[in-house]
Amino acid sequence: APHVPVHLGSMSESVRTILRKNGGGIRPGDVFMMNNPYDGGTHLPDVTVITPVFDKAGEDIIFLTASRGHHADIGGKTPGSAPPDSRHIDEEGVLIDNFLLVARGTLREGETRDLLASGKFPCRNIDQNLADLAAQVAANATGAQELTRIVDQFGLDVVRAYMGHVQANAEESVRRVLDVLKDCRFTYALDSGARIEVRVSVDHETRSAVVDFTGTSPQDEMNYNAPFSICRAAVLYVFRTLVGADIPMNEGCLKPIRIVVPKGTMINPEFPAAVISGNTEVSQAIADALYGALGVVAGSQGTMNNFVYGNEKYQNYETICGGTGAGDGFDGASAVHSHMTNTRMTDPEVLEDRFPVRVDEFSIRTGSGGVGDFRGGDGIVRKLRFLEPMTVTVLSSHRETAPFGASGGRPGLPGENYVLRSDGSVEKLAGNDETRMKANDVFVMKTPGGGGFGAEANSSTSRARQGIR
Repeated sequence: APHVPVHLGSMSESVRTILRKNGGGIRPGDVFMMNNPYDGGTHLPDVTVITPVFDKAGEDIIFLTASRGHHADIGGKTPGSAPPDSRHIDEEGVLIDNFLLVARGTLREGETRDLLASGKFPCRNIDQNLADLAAQVAANATGAQELTRIVDQFGLDVVRAYMGHVQANAEESVRRVLDVLKDCRFTYALDSGARIEVRVSVDHETRSAVVDFTGTSPQDEMNYNAPFSICRAAVLYVFRTLVGADIPMNEGCLKPIRIVVPKGTMINPEFPAAVISGNTEVSQAIADALYGALGVVAGSQGTMNNFVYGNEKYQNYETICGGTGAGDGFDGASAVHSHMTNTRMTDPEVLEDRFPVRVDEFSIRTGSGGVGDFRGGDGIVRKLRFLEPMTVTVLSSHRETAPFGASGGRPGLPGENYVLRSDGSVEKLAGNDETRMKANDVFVMKTPGGGGFGAEANSSTSRARQGIR
């Protein structure tokens, strides 16, 4: 969906991979799936299902439909497939590369079950995976039906022409942005000490730009690595947001932009690098690094605050909201998802009905946004009580470093993770951590606030000090 840019912006790489690897061997009724992070995928739980759409003669592929679903568990050493200490891709689950899921209209269920049960750490709930895959296949089929319908109504040439117009408009819209941009650069520091370096060089004569990440830290020994497709998605997202017009996000936005990402870095890692945090954490860092270079908005919470818990019976995965950065003329928003994710959290009533947990608190973390002429948005406080033993995994950023302020604005507050044990003790957790929860233990997450914007951050007349939002 357009509101989850990390998925939409990276799926085209998965589609290109399937086309490249299968050449002319794709037949009507075939459906493929993949999650290979080194060849068009992102992290292993995100499985992309790809369906070719043939012409009426069944000879030529005229379109492709694709859907990406985050599977609750794809294997790996912890339930939910998000181990905080993974060092090798095998520890994160089952790697799927160019797998034929449906052959000429027939689901290859036996072969699919064998694949999902393979490897050192196989999937824990294959029936659930198959149900999710069936939903993805159905979604693709619906898309294929709609494409066939509009081709029947308007003709293939007209449909392709209008698709081209959409991309051409996006390309021109970004070129107009480049017309007023200047060369810029930024260094973004992560909690681990790693850095993302970005330089944007604009050629006003050709109305194009180079976004160069040379100087970024080498691929991480742990799992803070983002495949190239994620970096590409972040660049697409940021430049789309610079366009004032209401245009759909599409490939045309990237036509004026050349992306340079050296191989072997944390944003273009090579096998067998672990990548579970790339999709959720490093993607946010790339987006904020670009905004830092452009100077248009302060740092957001810079994390998806991934919270995974489960046992052999239950598995659940949430991303948790926080504060966004302020900009020139506006305050940041509080308690929202931002940038590369915008997913909706499960309603407490639904969560408590499906899982043995209780939401003790879900409130605004007042004062966590950075002050400035315009103030950063506040994070949240979330307390989840466990009613039976489970394993909790948290993948989060900005627990050490603070979301940056811009143009003199102050940074937002870093986040916190800890457990209130039933015996009254407190266990502090790192940004990436895992712990065992017992009955009546409470997990507490305080998410970061966004950075403030404006040089009046230290002024007695600051809007923030007057309490004006």
